[in-house]
Amino acid sequence: MITRVTLENWKNFRKVDVELADRMFLVGPNASGKSNLLDAFRFLCDIAKVGGGLQKAVNDRGGVSKLRCLAARKYTDITVEVTLELNETWRYRIRFNQDNNRNPILKEEKIWKGDTLLRERPTEEDKDDPARMTQTELEQINANKDFREIAQYLAGVKYLHIVPQLVREPERSVGRHGDAYGGDFLEQIARVPSRTRDSRLSFIKDALKVAVPQLKELELYRDERGTPHLRGLYEHWRPKAGWQTEEQFSDGTLRLMGLLWSLLDGTGLLLLEEPELSLHPEVVRYIPQMIARSQRRRPRQVLISTHSRDILEDEDISADEVLMLVPSPEGTRVLAGKDDEMIHELLEGGATIADAVIPRTKPQDASKLSGFGEKVR
Repeated sequence: MITRVTLENWKNFRKVDVELADRMFLVGPNASGKSNLLDAFRFLCDIAKVGGGLQKAVNDRGGVSKLRCLAARKYTDITVEVTLELNETWRYRIRFNQDNNRNPILKEEKIWKGDTLLRERPTEEDKDDPARMTQTELEQINANKDFREIAQYLAGVKYLHIVPQLVREPERSVGRHGDAYGGDFLEQIARVPSRTRDSRLSFIKDALKVAVPQLKELELYRDERGTPHLRGLYEHWRPKAGWQTEEQFSDGTLRLMGLLWSLLDGTGLLLLEEPELSLHPEVVRYIPQMIARSQRRRPRQVLISTHSRDILEDEDISADEVLMLVPSPEGTRVLAGKDDEMIHELLEGGATIADAVIPRTKPQDASKLSGFGEKVR
């Protein structure tokens, strides 16, 4: 797992330096940077994965100027650093900016194994050939042999934010692979070996029966064109008339399927964006427990961004598992719940994380929205 992340001049953040548990909840108002904090891990994944690299990872996000914090002044380099506990402790750090043509350029790359510094760039070769600084060693198979374990782990980071309409579109999988928004979600399911796939769908069906009581069966099939579909059999007075495909599934059903599948698929870091969307509050309340149960069966780290009080009412969420994002004119501050005495006092007094965190991360002037429409020109 990733045990620490340090950021400088990354999007909303002038500086971030926080420790991470194996389950973390990111809480803050709209536009505070929850998605941008998760994107730091997606960024490292995009560098490390096949077909990725520094240039593509930066340019896919609009270039260095779009990544740089608006509050950055004289010091404008962007830094992303993570500490990883794999078989041993690793630390990976990159610092980058842009050249005169606004192309991404590496300023620094360091890799530690334990206390030993394995790599430090720029090297003398880099100084003799500046074009080398357009690539990280992390992305190069011929250069990352001594620390390929880091590259493989980061390449396995998975982000999920299912958009139900993308799942329903007939041509959803064309040109997509591993789409975080569900464009090829059904194709991802279909690619899994049948025995594993059927086992996972059985687990998902049992969970869905709680949220969707009329559901009796769930299966995947391909139509005559080879396009994969999910279909469920619902209770109906005519025994064979209750079949529905993903086109008829509700948004909440599709999003819950995506959440459950992601918890069963893979072992690397999982990034979940607002998993409460479209779900009934009674279902949302049990998301933390579903995540914890899946982690006991299949150990993996999960980071969750949320606005939901229902999620944070779970009594088993500790202060160690919460990061509060607080916007300010100088960039968003990230406060660790474990370092906050007030949170500890409230939890010891019987309050939940929701009671301790939501009031401190809500928009300060939200009540003014009640006056919308009063002034008419």
